[in-house]
Amino acid sequence: MAYPISATRLNLYKSCPQSYYFRYERGLKEQSAFGSPALGKAVHAALKDIYGDWNYGHPKPSLEWFELMWQAHTGDLSSKQVDDGWSMLKGYFEQFIEPYPSMNKPLGVEQGIKGKFQVRYIEFVVRGQYDRLDYIEDGLELIDYKTTKQMSPPDAIDIQLGLYDLLLKQVYGQALRKLSLIYLRSGEKKPYEVTPEHRRESQRLIENLAMQLHREEEWRPQEGQQCDRCSYERYCAAKREVPEPLPETARKPKGMQLLLPL
Repeated sequence: MAYPISATRLNLYKSCPQSYYFRYERGLKEQSAFGSPALGKAVHAALKDIYGDWNYGHPKPSLEWFELMWQAHTGDLSSKQVDDGWSMLKGYFEQFIEPYPSMNKPLGVEQGIKGKFQVRYIEFVVRGQYDRLDYIEDGLELIDYKTTKQMSPPDAIDIQLGLYDLLLKQVYGQALRKLSLIYLRSGEKKPYEVTPEHRRESQRLIENLAMQLHREEEWRPQEGQQCDRCSYERYCAAKREVPEPLPETARKPKGMQLLLPL
């Protein structure tokens, strides 16, 4: 059975192998530090429809088309959220649609993709979900919409670049050249080029994870800024002189099935 990984999983593993072990090997749930995601989901859904439902026999949609697509996703939002979402979409139209003669058809919108990766006879299934994927001159550009007010790059950006490059090569046969974050509140677009270092970092993390799966007693804690928001502090010997035992609801570690070479 293939072992699942993603950019989110690898980023947690990189920040603290023990937290990864508690979350994904033992099934202990994390406490979310974020509020309701309803506004972000609605804006993403509207952009999916804007690109997915548009008739590309016409050059580009109007602002009225944007508003029609937005109204279809506002049913569960407060009036303030409706106004905030429309402000983001109106700004997106003015920044990325109105100045250009046409709207290019993307390769895909809001799609899940998966591929496989094998290390030391362990087969990994790699999963991802992208907001939009565009053709560019020498490969592919991944578009990631951000509705948050914070504009610093996410912690997982380097891992995300390398892992999506691996996935997209398998699924589409083309390399990922660029990941662009579009901050919808400000209208700013921040591009990140994919480098050989990004690919090597993701591969290194996957290989290290494969080794850890063979010796589960070495899921060591790693102290850092992430400890301030960690859900597992009470089980951690690095933070507690006498850590609590894992709850009885924690599942038993999974035994790994090796893929032996023929």
